[in-house]
Amino acid sequence: MTVIRTEVSPLDDQALVTRARAGDLEAYNLLVARHTASAYRTAVLLGAGSDSEDVIQEAFVKAYRKLSRFRGDASFRSWLLTIVANETRNLHRSRGRRDGLVLRAAAADPASEIVEDDAVGAVLAGERRASLVQALRQLPVRDREVIVCRYFLDLTEEETVAALGWPRGTVKSRTSRALAKLRSLLDREEIRHG
Repeated sequence: MTVIRTEVSPLDDQALVTRARAGDLEAYNLLVARHTASAYRTAVLLGAGSDSEDVIQEAFVKAYRKLSRFRGDASFRSWLLTIVANETRNLHRSRGRRDGLVLRAAAADPASEIVEDDAVGAVLAGERRASLVQALRQLPVRDREVIVCRYFLDLTEEETVAALGWPRGTVKSRTSRALAKLRSLLDREEIRHG
């Protein structure tokens, strides 16, 4: 008796997007499962902290609603990570407004305390990672975004261009300057802790 084996190859993102656009929720669930980890890392590294799960949930909902707008010029992953980055920026704006209210309330009531968000420190273990994250947090937002895309998420230059919506030259120059700033911050930290 001869046994014939057929291998089922996993569908690529484009095939899953096509099926999801046609109403196949299971196809979209596969996309969610495939990209949740990188979406979560993106949100954490861009500063969403303890709100990272909320950020990626909102990003996946928005991505599903806007699937018809996905042109396929870039990978689904980079398109999704763009949405995650935008949602994280929205979070920072709302945090800024909320923090302003907290600071005004603290000024009115000096006995109140402001608790610092240590979620990223809890997620990333080890002294070297903590130093890196600390230095990354000190970078301006745009420098942090390009470093996260290129080196933490391992996006190609093209994917970074698509994810951030910047011209290629801007991505190249900002990456170079951001790395130099990051090295300088890490060198100062190393000197300080000997």
